[in-house]
Amino acid sequence: MANPITSPPAPAIEEKDPWPALGALVLGFFMIMVDSTIVTVATPAIIEDLHAQVNSVVWVTSAYLLAYAVPVLITGRLGDRYGQKRLYLLGLVLFTASSLACGLTGSIEGLIIARVFQGLGASMMTPQTMAIITRIFPAERRGQAMALWGATAGVALLVGPILGGVLVDSLGWEWIFFINVPVGVLGFVMAWRLVPTLPTHPHKFDWLGVALSGIGMFLLVFGIQEGHQYDWGKVTGLISVPLLIVAGIVIFGLFVLWQAKNRREPLVPLGLFAERNFSLANVGMSAISFAFTSMAFPLMLYAQLVRDLSPIKSALLLVPMALMSILLAPVVGKLTDRLHPRLITTIGFSSTLISFVWLSHEMTPESATWQLLLPMALMGAGSAGIWAPLSATATRNLPMHLAGAGAGVVNATRQVGAVLGSAAIAVLMDSRLASHGLNFDPSKAGGSGKLPAAALDPFAQAMAQSMLVAPAVLVLGVVAVLFFVRPQAAAAKAPLAPAV
Repeated sequence: MANPITSPPAPAIEEKDPWPALGALVLGFFMIMVDSTIVTVATPAIIEDLHAQVNSVVWVTSAYLLAYAVPVLITGRLGDRYGQKRLYLLGLVLFTASSLACGLTGSIEGLIIARVFQGLGASMMTPQTMAIITRIFPAERRGQAMALWGATAGVALLVGPILGGVLVDSLGWEWIFFINVPVGVLGFVMAWRLVPTLPTHPHKFDWLGVALSGIGMFLLVFGIQEGHQYDWGKVTGLISVPLLIVAGIVIFGLFVLWQAKNRREPLVPLGLFAERNFSLANVGMSAISFAFTSMAFPLMLYAQLVRDLSPIKSALLLVPMALMSILLAPVVGKLTDRLHPRLITTIGFSSTLISFVWLSHEMTPESATWQLLLPMALMGAGSAGIWAPLSATATRNLPMHLAGAGAGVVNATRQVGAVLGSAAIAVLMDSRLASHGLNFDPSKAGGSGKLPAAALDPFAQAMAQSMLVAPAVLVLGVVAVLFFVRPQAAAAKAPLAPAV
């Protein structure tokens, strides 16, 4: 049997115009990304309507993120084996049905269970979107396609909180889930008709790799994500958060060792990482995902509690970022196909890093709104030069039969970066608030109104200082992309080879 890594790559499949297919895929991906942010606005309403505890409602988001992140390596590989379109449609059906169940539930336990299945559906869909783009667009046009795919995440950052606020205020929290049903049905019809059925490859499935990666990812993500809730101590009995994280790292180490030893067909061919741009792009993807996930909480708390803005008006602060990302996406897409990826991504990461420092400086009780909007606009411009070029650069040199495996790794690193960002910002906000003599529980902040006058300045300082964790991590992204090579050179100098 031919080596699955060194087999000659198949040409990109372009039987017809691929843009309609991309439109169908972006619709589903947009729905997934919106659902990652829309629930936060509805938290107070869910607590009141379902008579739930704050810690229980935290799991409405945590369950989704866990179910999304844990299987994403596996679902990417399943797409290679059973067909990306088939897995995408199956995930879309599961996601849509689970959304309906979320809205119909009458208990917090039922909502959490439904969110688990919603996350599983999302994990089945996301790697397939990236893999299909890689396969239906030729390398010289893939940057434009990835630009649209990347801009979708930026738009979702805007639409999620705003749409959530409108739906909760007018129709009730259930409608943040019900809205997915017609969108999911439309997305299914579009994908069924427009997305091509691509050839599959006779992969042997690495069941031990599946078990090790799933368990390791669960322990690591759960430990990091829930560490703050348990004050980094005991979860139950002899089990503690540090123990879970260490166990996750150890099991991941065993997973990597098994992938190196598996001479048949590993779940994640380690030869993928012999391609320099793929490895560096994953570092950059984790860094930018960390930064944007860590930004939302301190910014929204500052806007609502210091500036006394409503949830909807607070979300409108994100408009310049989203607009700049949308406007620049087509331009960056064309440049991605022509210029050295190092140039675009270095400018993107540097601009985004500066925007975070600038925004932190402007987060005071006295700042005018326009002083906040300017760094947000720069942030959107910078992010436009990151998401799409990173995605395109990561997958440009991969063999087509490993498109799903590569997409799974990219999306896994993105999710892990988001989890790390969520955990880090919670710890840092607590630390900064304590240093300013404030005793405050961010999870109970919803609907509490403006802070007392004496607390405005120290609280604003604490939130502004917390924001600085993002540019510190973005430095890693800048360093990583500085080592990008031209895709053609990478393909010639660093062919994928078996891991030893």
